[in-house]
Amino acid sequence: MARSFVALLMGSSLLCAGSALAQAAPAAPSVSAARETQPTAQGGANGAVVWLGADAASARIVGSGELGGLEVYGLDGARQSSAAGGEVVGVDVRYNVPVGGRRATVFAAGDAQANTLRFYEGGLDGRLVEIGARAVPVGFALESLCLFASALDGNLYAYALGGGGEIQQFVVYASPDGRLDARPVRRLHLASEVSYCAADDATGDLYVAEQGVGVWRFPADPEAEVVPELIDARRLGHIQEEVGGLALYDGGEGARWLVVSNASAGQLNVYDRSADHRLAGRLSIAAAPGGADGVDEPTALFASSLSLGAGLPNGVLLVTDEADDAGANYKLVSFADLAGRLQLAVGAPQDPRRRLEPPMPTVVASVETVPVETDGDAADDPAVWVHPTDPSLSLVIGTQKQSGLYVYGLDGKTLQFLPDGKMNNVDLRDGFMLDGKPVSLVLASNRTDDSIAIYRVDPEARRLVAVADGVQATGLPDPYGLCLYRSRRSKKTYVFVNDTEGRMKQWELVDAGGGKVRTKLVREFAFGSQAEGCVADDETGVLYVAEEDVGLWRMSAEPKGGAARTSVAAVAANPALKDDMEGVGLYDLGGGRGYLVLSSQGNNSYAVFRREGANEYIGSFAVVADGATGIDGVSETDGLEVTSRSLGAAFPHGAMIAQDGRNVGPQEHQNFKIISWDAIAASLKLESR
Repeated sequence: MARSFVALLMGSSLLCAGSALAQAAPAAPSVSAARETQPTAQGGANGAVVWLGADAASARIVGSGELGGLEVYGLDGARQSSAAGGEVVGVDVRYNVPVGGRRATVFAAGDAQANTLRFYEGGLDGRLVEIGARAVPVGFALESLCLFASALDGNLYAYALGGGGEIQQFVVYASPDGRLDARPVRRLHLASEVSYCAADDATGDLYVAEQGVGVWRFPADPEAEVVPELIDARRLGHIQEEVGGLALYDGGEGARWLVVSNASAGQLNVYDRSADHRLAGRLSIAAAPGGADGVDEPTALFASSLSLGAGLPNGVLLVTDEADDAGANYKLVSFADLAGRLQLAVGAPQDPRRRLEPPMPTVVASVETVPVETDGDAADDPAVWVHPTDPSLSLVIGTQKQSGLYVYGLDGKTLQFLPDGKMNNVDLRDGFMLDGKPVSLVLASNRTDDSIAIYRVDPEARRLVAVADGVQATGLPDPYGLCLYRSRRSKKTYVFVNDTEGRMKQWELVDAGGGKVRTKLVREFAFGSQAEGCVADDETGVLYVAEEDVGLWRMSAEPKGGAARTSVAAVAANPALKDDMEGVGLYDLGGGRGYLVLSSQGNNSYAVFRREGANEYIGSFAVVADGATGIDGVSETDGLEVTSRSLGAAFPHGAMIAQDGRNVGPQEHQNFKIISWDAIAASLKLESR
């Protein structure tokens, strides 16, 4: 948070004038409300939204009546119906939400009496029907909420805000009986009371009002890196004392506005979202002659750009007026009038009922492993051992770069932990002859003693057994990436290890006798910068190496192959790639055909290339959250492994195993996710073996 604040102080035009800015602000113009609703039945108001129907005439207003629950109004302001909700302190709406085999208009409301979330469906008769499987507890004093519908994963999320600065994100999903439930995904936090929020489904921005501080922007995607950005602040910027509600007006390119209640000043601030949130103007809500009262202290806000008929041709800004003399109510301000007063563009209406297309194909994980035992950057790279007679008994081997090596079953449960050092990358090969018998060797880069750890798989016990002939030193100051290669020419097995400076070495693995294995250095070469992920193609004799900030390279895997290399994909040339380039795996279709899968860590995706020919780029996919199972998506992946061999009935055509750098839903230590190859193949129309 401090880093973001410093960046704002250095680069944002909002704060250049310092604390004198708010004090010296000119008087704001005013606009009058076109209409207002009846006062709420029990005298409290805490936010309202527009409920869009088939046409402008059927649109309604749904507002919080606090102890009166949710109240439904016509555009003429007359109350039409209500629904019980405890003490409602916030409401939001999303359309086309999948519920029990249908697409529904869903409202979420916060109940401050029980500190829970409640869900409703808007019926064709204009009434709200509660469809929550239960009242979902938030675990703190609830102040408000907002919804976010992710274009990437198709999930609906709810953000609950707390009096202690809590921001709890929930994934909302349909229960088997066709009702809505929710489970926590991640927790964000600010220092003091957070009162209002608004999320943009198209851009993935979440705006949060910290009442005594200012307005923040977070990434709404639960898998995104949390780097809050301060948009505006009291004393330092354009907020006088306390910030109130937030509204997002979307008129398309050149007309995307953030409206913020500068509550203590009795004004609305409007910021240009397309121009680094430059303040575009401010105004107040004045009384209309013979009509709606003015608003002395605007609180909750909501905006829509769709025409709502005569008087509201470019949509509406709803303003909550808790201090109306006749009783708390909601003012309807024509956005055309507001824009005209501030000389803002209204743009083209954007329909929130439309279903946003995901930016790339998506899949979900079938299994996740038990989280590793320590926090922070810990889990790193996986490998897969396939059981020779029963593939369902296969193993996932994962590094814990703070402590050792994990062995998991395909159900994700831990079978073994070896606290043998800071293991960074791991790989394995079958068929190594040790004491005259074929064994499966597992090797890992050990950063504790800068060595290569060597194990064999005990197939009966499904455990690893150390077989290194003493410490196998790398001579590298920080061994990093590691991969194995079995040559078709010589039938010998080799290991590659690189370090954080881009140096890479190749060793032959040798039977040292007595059931032990040692290494013999055969080649050294280097990359221009840090490299880590690598995979060797035993059939074609090609080594692929990911240089993190540059891209993917191919070169000979043979010990006399030299240092010549060819670029497969460059970050600078492919917009689908965003550094760091990390783990890389190979899916074998046989006959030299197949796919390379590369972790594009910077945008939480996986790029797929052809194994054959010039390694043509095919496309990218993302691993996203499955609300129903509770398995979260995969983000910031370091290492991955891909296999085309059957892993039993659950993974008949193989799988991808990926390290999850941000294990959310709920937030836990890092782990590994198992994704069926069938799902990946379907997402990009790939072949399976």
